[in-house]
Order: sequence, then structure tokens, then C-alpha cells
Amino acid sequence: MKRLSLVFLVLILPAFSYSQELLAEVIVNYDKVKGSNNQVFTTLQKSLKDFINTTSWTGKQLSLQERIKCTFGITIDERLSSDQFKATIFIQSARPVYNSTYTTPVLNYQDTDFTFAYLESENLTFNDRRFSGKNLIDVITFYVYMILGYDADTFSQRGGTEYFTTAKKIADNSMNQGYDGWNSFDGPRTRGGIITDITDEKSNALRGISYQYHRLGLDNMASNELQSKTTIAANLLKLKTYSANYQFYPLDIFLTAKREEIKNIFSGGAAVTAANMTELKTLLQNINPINNNEYWDKIKN
Repeated sequence: MKRLSLVFLVLILPAFSYSQELLAEVIVNYDKVKGSNNQVFTTLQKSLKDFINTTSWTGKQLSLQERIKCTFGITIDERLSSDQFKATIFIQSARPVYNSTYTTPVLNYQDTDFTFAYLESENLTFNDRRFSGKNLIDVITFYVYMILGYDADTFSQRGGTEYFTTAKKIADNSMNQGYDGWNSFDGPRTRGGIITDITDEKSNALRGISYQYHRLGLDNMASNELQSKTTIAANLLKLKTYSANYQFYPLDIFLTAKREEIKNIFSGGAAVTAANMTELKTLLQNINPINNNEYWDKIKN
């Protein structure tokens, strides 16, 4: 298999159990903010990192190497007042591929509708039984459970359901609290719209494809490259389920995370049947044309 131009990490996987807690890097960029009182952003970065990495999100104790490696990047776009901020948040997560040093991207997502209040050194806590009253906490925890859900879906059929259910609860609780970005009626790209689609039956096919792609495809790549690539291609072809509605946003999220990897898998190494490649290339070009020039057109057929 051609080496994929992504991040390589050496990981030891005990009995190939999947991780359900986070090992997060948090980066707060405040270059756009004018003024000298910027210590609050340094404190915010440290507080969020501690909050994400020390909270027990699943109630399970895991070793360091089992945790999901992820990044929360927050760019402060505007300081609205002394303790009110408008920002963009970028979320990335990845998981190891069995019997290799390669990590595969699972979630790669940007949310530009993020306004929050924060007082320096305030305590950050999460209670899943009620709305916290703090949009900062609820947005972060929403994406924590999205990361957990997407990760678990790659290890078992719809294994992330319980985590997506919690993310849906957070979105529902937050919808009427006066912050933008939650209400599903405002569009499919809101947090409420995304999680509504993910937890709907129409996402079952996509979530099944994700499992087959990762667990039966990538995880067997080291032992049988051709068979694994054939499995991946066959499952990607199942995306034709969405060909009549290719603006289904969870599909876009999946392809945004996997586009570089898909291009690299099918642009070299063991050759998959030409007919399958022609069909797959055409399908991807049709359902996700925005990535044609840089990604899908590079697939060999």
C-alpha cells in the first residue's frame, strides 16, 4: 500500500480494544484580537485542555495509549466585550490502524457559529442531566461526544449510538438558550441539524460504510492490501444510496475527513479491478464534485 501522507504515530494496541476517552490538544489563537489583556486566552487554553482530558466522559478507565488523539482549535474572531467572544472552532480526531504505525483521520470539522462567555480561571464542569447555561461548555462537550461517536462507529456497527444520543441531548437542551448554531430549523449545518441527521435512520447506511471501511478495510491492509482495497472500494460504492441527495451533510463530513486518504489508497499500490475504479471515481465525482480537481480526479482507473 502506498504510504499515506498523513500523521504517523507509533502506538501499542492492547488486544485491539477501542478507545473511549480523549487525549486532546487545545489551541486558542487570538491573533485577530487587538489589545494587551490577552492572558485570558492562555488561561482558557489550559482550562479547556484540562477539562477535556480529565473529565470522565464514558466512566471507563483507559490507559494513555488507548485514548483518542484529537485537536480542538479555537480561533477568536472578535472580542465582543470583556468576557464575550465570537470564535471559530476546528475539530480533528484520528484513530490508529491495526498492525501499523498509521493513524487514519476520522473527524475533520469546522464550526464558524461559536459565541461564548468566559471569565478567566472560571471552573469548567459538565452535567449531562441539565443545560449548563454556558455555551462554551456545551459546544465543547457536544464535540467531545461527536468525537466519541465517530470513533466508536469505526470499531463496531453503529457503535457510537450512545455517544451521538448524548450529543443530541446537549443540542436539544441548548436550542432555546439564545445562542446561534444549535437550532436544526436554521439549517442542516447547525449543530442541531448535524446531530439530527446523524441519529436519523437515513445515516445508518453511511455509518455502516464507515465501520466496514475502517475495521474490515484499513485494519486488514497490512496483511492483504488488495483485498482490503477491494473491500474499501466496494463499501464506498454503497454511497450511491445518497446519490439522489448528495447534499446530505453527514456525507460531506465523512468525505472531508477521508478525501486525502481515499485519493492515496487508490492512486498507487495494488490495483483494484478497473471497472470498480471507474465506477467509484464517477460516483465520487458526482456526489462530491467540490473535491474533483484535488482528489477524485487523481484516482487511477
